[in-house]
Amino acid sequence: MHDVQIRQEIIDRVMARRGRVHLFDRLDPRRTALVVIDMQTTFCEPGAPAEVPGSRGIVEAINHLSAALRLRDIPIVWVLHANIQRAGRSDWELFFNHIVADEVRARTIESLAPGRQTVWRDLTVGEDDLTIIKNRYSALIQGASSLERVLRNLGVDTILIAGTKTNVCCEATARDAMMLDFKVVMVSDCCAALSDDEHRATLETMIQQFGDVMTAEEVLTALSMND
Repeated sequence: MHDVQIRQEIIDRVMARRGRVHLFDRLDPRRTALVVIDMQTTFCEPGAPAEVPGSRGIVEAINHLSAALRLRDIPIVWVLHANIQRAGRSDWELFFNHIVADEVRARTIESLAPGRQTVWRDLTVGEDDLTIIKNRYSALIQGASSLERVLRNLGVDTILIAGTKTNVCCEATARDAMMLDFKVVMVSDCCAALSDDEHRATLETMIQQFGDVMTAEEVLTALSMND
């Protein structure tokens, strides 16, 4: 888990702009869902081609938060990444041909094959939880997944973001969620990046422009204010 705080200069900037730190004083449990991103073998397994070591450090926090949310009948959505390969080509050629180094390309392709993706073994998945597959960083960009449709049909207007990487798939999904008029909360102690600096950079960007930033306990407190 990242031991970082949003810098005071950012807090001061937020206060000068809107007069308050948090966008949302309370969260409506009837309209909220937890979206947990990319907590799967490719990112969590030691030695995996896209390993984020810090992802294993947020497992306990995610399990704690998700258990508390299930008691309130709040949906938990596990978003996992996969890419189709056929005849030597994928459904994301730009990524595999330019973003991924040649020496790890084959391992990454294999690890992200459809049909192999499951939630990381140390995470607790409830029987009513949902699992969605995405094929881009953002689960909400057009064509990437069914996440938006699922959330709309559940009556959700507020998304709690957890998972990895904080500054890649979590941030990309959170940005698009705000653009689609969802209320967004980055759950700071339930997200992991490759470094403290990258993690904090996303939190500081989010709280200024795209959504709120809360710890898991702050989220639970905000949800309880509707009782």
